[in-house]
Amino acid sequence: MSKHHRDPEGLVSNHWGLGRAVMQGGRLVDVLPHPADPAPSRINGNIASSLSGRARVRRPAVRKSWLEKGPGDAGGQRGREPFVEVDWDTALDLLARELTRIRTEHGNDAIFAGSYGWGSAGRFHHPQSQLKRFLNTFGGFVRSEGNYSYNAALVLMPHIVGNYRDHVKEATRFSNIAAHGELMVMFGGIPQRSTQVSDGGIGRHRIPQALRDCAAAGVRFVSISPLRRDIDPALGAEWLAPRPGTDVALMMGLAHTLLSEDMHDAIFLDRYTVGFDQVAAYLTGADDGISKDADWAETHCGIAADRIRDLARDMAASRTMICCAAGLQRADWGEQPLWMSVTLAAMLGQIGLPGAGYTIGYGVNGTIGVMDRILRPGALPQGRNPVDDFIPVAMITEMLEKPGARYEYNGETRRFPDARLVWWAGGNPFHHHQDLNRLHAAFQRPETVVVNEMNWTSSARHADIVLPIAAPEERSDFVVGKQENCLIPSPALMSPAGLARTEYDIFCDLADRLGTKDSFTEGRNEEEWLQAMWAQTVQSAAEHGVDLPDWDDFTAGDMIEVPDPAPDRVFLSEFRADPAANPLPTPSGKIELFSQVIAGFGYGDCPGHPVWMPPRGIADGSVDTYPLAMISGQPATRLHSQLDNGDFSRAHKVKGREPVLIHPKDAEARGIADGDLVELSNARGCCLAGARVTGDIARGVVFLWTGAWYDPDYNHPRHRDRHGNPNVLTHDNRTSRLAQGPAAHSAFVELRKYDGPPCDVMAHEPPSFEDNP
Repeated sequence: MSKHHRDPEGLVSNHWGLGRAVMQGGRLVDVLPHPADPAPSRINGNIASSLSGRARVRRPAVRKSWLEKGPGDAGGQRGREPFVEVDWDTALDLLARELTRIRTEHGNDAIFAGSYGWGSAGRFHHPQSQLKRFLNTFGGFVRSEGNYSYNAALVLMPHIVGNYRDHVKEATRFSNIAAHGELMVMFGGIPQRSTQVSDGGIGRHRIPQALRDCAAAGVRFVSISPLRRDIDPALGAEWLAPRPGTDVALMMGLAHTLLSEDMHDAIFLDRYTVGFDQVAAYLTGADDGISKDADWAETHCGIAADRIRDLARDMAASRTMICCAAGLQRADWGEQPLWMSVTLAAMLGQIGLPGAGYTIGYGVNGTIGVMDRILRPGALPQGRNPVDDFIPVAMITEMLEKPGARYEYNGETRRFPDARLVWWAGGNPFHHHQDLNRLHAAFQRPETVVVNEMNWTSSARHADIVLPIAAPEERSDFVVGKQENCLIPSPALMSPAGLARTEYDIFCDLADRLGTKDSFTEGRNEEEWLQAMWAQTVQSAAEHGVDLPDWDDFTAGDMIEVPDPAPDRVFLSEFRADPAANPLPTPSGKIELFSQVIAGFGYGDCPGHPVWMPPRGIADGSVDTYPLAMISGQPATRLHSQLDNGDFSRAHKVKGREPVLIHPKDAEARGIADGDLVELSNARGCCLAGARVTGDIARGVVFLWTGAWYDPDYNHPRHRDRHGNPNVLTHDNRTSRLAQGPAAHSAFVELRKYDGPPCDVMAHEPPSFEDNP
């Protein structure tokens, strides 16, 4: 049976949770916590102010030169030129003609709509789904594959264990760790700020209490991260702070200790894995002459060799869960910490046991390890894409720079498409992509860029046609998270701002102009689609013995909770119980510590077993000029860059800039005090930020939160970002040729106190507008 809460307030639901709307005169003025949520997110404090803010896109707009001269290379003007606001008929007529021209002259594979981002949590008004369905009825488009969060795992893990998307659903529950576990060793911690959010929405934030229950049951925690606050202080975790990018060296020092002191489980390795002989030869130095022992590890990671050996002994003597945060793979050679985490857990021999083993991705969202959903909710069908081409998600810049060029990916040699039209919906590449000055230059090349947006983000400013989109609070939908057991109505609370419309409404009009309206709509309006999708959800629930109300009762009510299908799940327990009857989907059916398939690709940057390679900035010597390692992670004040102009996000900035954490000794050496305006720089770019001097960050490291809207000063010779966006400093190299994932956490910078002339942050202001010529 389902449990149906009642709430007299209007509901607001997003990727970071739900809340109760406070309305005044038909306008949303606040979002209060929902009483059913034990740890509600304060990100809701951004919604009301952002929806009514100055940066809201209120009318369709066209870049001035594109409107006057037509499509073509922007000549450096995208991102900096004024716009002309137009009516909807003008905007859609222009867009329909341009889509037709591109298809006629270049074909549908010249349309790139691998639109990436976290847009709306709604099941129907999901921006990417709407865009992809529309373009599929028009002949298709080039898509993207993977994601920025854990792309290395998506590509690597099928080779060595299995489908990573299944793994996050099957992760050992924290309740099981509380009952059976003794030690959690967390590479990258489990940051609370990341557990606020969950793709598709979240009803209850359960992880903070779940971890505290583990601590109350006697589980001990070791958090291995340059940032102390990557774990809840209430857990009393030991903090070890290795140099960024050296976790693999630390893991190998632990593994060597297990091997050399005969604490590894040879029986488990023989029965459940293949390839340990090759790994052992590498650890001992039999194949390269370098013993990867604890003393060797200390020289790379900075953790004392004696502490490494003691930790290895503790792990072998305890029921141990090894955790590898998703952030570790967003770095140079990001496949290696994943593979080495599996190897270390296999050597302990505890994979598949209650309370032990390994998990990659605890903390990547608010549901892994605490919940799954029993039903399959209705979704908007995207149809079939006639264009069978894609790029790895983080290769957008290379695609724009080098159409037709060859690249390697997961054993294939592929070619970049020649993208003449780029369409983005529900995301902000000028937030999540690396080396933004390079991306800015690459974005000049397409003939046309279209962006659907609520706010004038930098991505919208880099468009030729900007379509204003209704906010989640301005249209009706329902929310069911990817691993969440809560079903949440998301009613329209107010009318869209200005001339903003839902994407479905926009695509209906555009499809009508292109002659594809019948195939796009299937004869349904928005309400009819929502009812049909809810009916699918009700049917799926009934198949699992769960009764759900009809659409009208559901939308008039509150959050519904359905049963958890596996409250005591243990990852790979079935495989451990009988590996012959439950083989893994790998070539051997076992855990592949050495992969003959990967070895056969011949990639020097990702060979057939885990290896140690120093970060590029250390290997190439750039650390000598830029000595501070820069980490850039999910902030506590917003989801990525969403609603950065909201009150909660802005209240935590320093002099209007994003805060950067710096150790007291590093600050003292540079004459920097807490609250000072500082400039971070390297060979790729520079930005301003506000200094926060704290012992919570390791010495030699700075931490700059992601998501500050990119605000380049085009009058500055280096286009200095005024707002504190770390991606003007990150490099745009990939993890390896295997996964081609992003490697943002391998940047090195210098930092100085800013003593230049005052400059205003303009990111939250609209662009300039001119009259229609």
